[in-house]
Amino acid sequence: MEQAISLFGSFDENIRLVEDEFNIAIISRGSEIKFSGEAENVAKGVRAVNGMLTLINKGETLNEQNVRYVFSLISDGSEEQLAEMAEGVVCITSRGKPVKPKTLGQKKYVEAMQKNTIVMGIGPAGTGKTYLAVANAVRAFRAKEVSKIILTRPAIEAGEKLGFLPGDLMQKVDPYLRPLYDALFEMFGAENYQKHQERGSIEVAPLAYMRGRTLDDSFIILDEAQNTTPEQMKMFLTRMGFNSRIVVTGDVTQIDLPDGKRSGLVDAMKVLRNIKDIATVRLTEKDIVRHRLVQEIVAAYERSEEGRKRK
Repeated sequence: MEQAISLFGSFDENIRLVEDEFNIAIISRGSEIKFSGEAENVAKGVRAVNGMLTLINKGETLNEQNVRYVFSLISDGSEEQLAEMAEGVVCITSRGKPVKPKTLGQKKYVEAMQKNTIVMGIGPAGTGKTYLAVANAVRAFRAKEVSKIILTRPAIEAGEKLGFLPGDLMQKVDPYLRPLYDALFEMFGAENYQKHQERGSIEVAPLAYMRGRTLDDSFIILDEAQNTTPEQMKMFLTRMGFNSRIVVTGDVTQIDLPDGKRSGLVDAMKVLRNIKDIATVRLTEKDIVRHRLVQEIVAAYERSEEGRKRK
């Protein structure tokens, strides 16, 4: 009974998604679920319900995002991989919520971070690149695999020049670093975060602050790396000291550098592709875990971009 309630969802919202997606009708009678519609669509609906039950049996709560993800796996014929996806907790947040990969792409990304010294996570907004990198850094820190977490990102984005903004350097870059603070607050809680920051075991700083340093025994995350120049990227990667790990995240479709400037992230992907212990993981619109419309917006822009390239 409990499983049926989880499957159908509040006001049958999960089952309604299946019905709408495959143009079928689903009725629950006692312990049986009856499907009606065209044979091919019914077969897909049955596969979708089985996939949803797999997630429930793995302790997942169904929502629109993971139900629609089941649909995308069915269209690829790869829904049998759902059982793997729901395995493995990266870390627990300050409120006791387990952080897990929500898509196969995210699972591959998490595994790459656990197996390699340097990982580049490339993908559109909403794919969990930064959030999962921070979760992995917190896991390593709590397990005493590293003694420090360093989060950094280039300070110039969205066409704003820092010289025209009021305040000293840290005040100017603080809004750019906000997404990193938010992820850390969620993992540690505001009070614990403050303690670790005061002790120097957590540092959130603009990329310019990394120059001239050697970063030992640290988990270092460079966010929004598409907005670095090749020189900045080389400077950053060569800061790595002993027993350190680096995760570089970025979206190569959202480069805010002046026209004609090469992206350090695009450059690094080419230059470093054959070096052992450096992995690149590409996330796609299928890995977006925000509102359904975000997925559709990203896909629409990608189609538009491909159309322009063909002309």
